[in-house]
Amino acid sequence: MNDLARAYQAQLSDKQQYLQQLLSPYWQGGIEVFDSPPEHYRMRAEFRIWHDEQGAHYAMSPKGESLHGGNVIKLTQFPAACLAINRLMPPLLAAINAEPLLSRKLFQVEFLATLQGDSLITLIYHRRLDETWQAAAVKLQEQLGVALIGRSRGQKIVLERDYVRERLQVGGRAFDYVQIEQSFSQPNAQVCEKMLTWACRQAESGAGQRDLLELYCGNGNFTLPLAQYFRRVLATEISKTGIAALRENVKLNQADNIAVARLSAEEFSQAWRGEREFKRLHQDGICLQDYDFSCVFVDPPRAGIDAQTLALLSRFEQIIYVSCNPKTLADNLALLAASHQVQAAALFDQFPFSEHIESAVCLRKFT
Repeated sequence: MNDLARAYQAQLSDKQQYLQQLLSPYWQGGIEVFDSPPEHYRMRAEFRIWHDEQGAHYAMSPKGESLHGGNVIKLTQFPAACLAINRLMPPLLAAINAEPLLSRKLFQVEFLATLQGDSLITLIYHRRLDETWQAAAVKLQEQLGVALIGRSRGQKIVLERDYVRERLQVGGRAFDYVQIEQSFSQPNAQVCEKMLTWACRQAESGAGQRDLLELYCGNGNFTLPLAQYFRRVLATEISKTGIAALRENVKLNQADNIAVARLSAEEFSQAWRGEREFKRLHQDGICLQDYDFSCVFVDPPRAGIDAQTLALLSRFEQIIYVSCNPKTLADNLALLAASHQVQAAALFDQFPFSEHIESAVCLRKFT
């Protein structure tokens, strides 16, 4: 085992011990740990562009510091990013430095890539982009063989498309996803496949001819593989870009048992209790009374789940909860423990060598 591998295993062990301690009031069993490659795991990366007398450079600053002349860390490669991004970094920078139309007032570059080799680059400027910029950008897009977008305040120029296509393998089956630029997608695709496989295993253990509710569903990352274990799925999301991607991904995978509703978790709770009626449900032909939910899947933001939605969750037989913040997960479990018991827990190392922990639990209602 080399030094990098030893350092990686040490940091992963620390995360496991921390999560075990945090969840110990609600779960004394083992935690399944799903590791990541220690390098080249990120499918997204963004860099500030620093300009000096030598030209433009990819730049980062020390953690917690804003970028300024005294702390610039110039990059040519970024080991955390996938190989596709690292391959694109040098020729992109060379092209930017060779063409003033591309470099002038450029302040940020964003990369989005997939396991399939599809890549998209966004160039962000502190100036208005015109037809001369667009002509230069079209040449750059052809030179690099990627999709390219230009942005400035109030302006977005899409030369070809504003998404990449990803394919994830889950339990021997492939699922295709449209991932839209500047919209959330899981940054570590290899660990994401492990997350999907774990979630499907939990769903399979309690599946039957009943229905699944999913809150905070995003672009349908979990929705698509989970749908194969249920009669029907109702997937809810409030983000318009997330909903657009979700609808496209449902069509792409011919998942005809998934219905999509543009509702927040709080709004769904209100609709479920009959406190409010939503035209958005009627417009999509969704009648909540037609569903027989046995399981709810949630992947909430870092703030966790509000009390109203937790009260809704407490009524379901099975809860599969994926969390990007173990502290708020533990807080939410303190309330769910009154109605449910944890049956399984997992740690997914989405961000090696960082404090970030992605975790999950499966809960079953007391009988």
